[in-house]
Order: sequence, then structure tokens, then C-alpha cells
Amino acid sequence: MTKIYIYCIFEKNQSLYGVYSSIKSAHRDAIKLCNSGGSGVYINYKDKSMQPDLTLLRNIFKGEVGVKVTYFSDTSNVTILKTKLKD
Repeated sequence: MTKIYIYCIFEKNQSLYGVYSSIKSAHRDAIKLCNSGGSGVYINYKDKSMQPDLTLLRNIFKGEVGVKVTYFSDTSNVTILKTKLKD
């Protein structure tokens, strides 16, 4: 049985932006979507704000399903949801 995970990006109004099989691509696009303002982009997870880093995102999602991580800046925010594709 193969485990296939997908990463869904939702924009600030909670509309679906895209579905990815690659965590790297989801991370890249989340940063692009938030990087339109004058401030930096940050990750919010468990009420902590952190610098967006691919390794950090992988560690948050490691072994978890149904986890949401929010990327935000002064003008925008997006959410990445990790979920499992049904067999």
C-alpha cells in the first residue's frame, strides 16, 4: 500500500489556490503569494511565528496528516494543508 500525500494551498478567503504532490512546490508558491507587501513572509504554526524554511515545513508535517500551516505577510496570508490521498 503506497501512501501518497497532497498539499493544498488556500488563499486568505479560504478559496483553493492549488493542489500539489510536492511539498517544495507548495512552499515555493505559498511564499510567492505572500511576498507582495513590504514586510517579510513568516510561518505561523501553533501560535509561533517563524522564518519560512523548507526544512522547518517538512519537520512540522513529518508523520502528520490534516495539519495546517499558515504563511503570512503584512498584505496576505495563505494556508497549506497536508492530507493523504485515499487508496
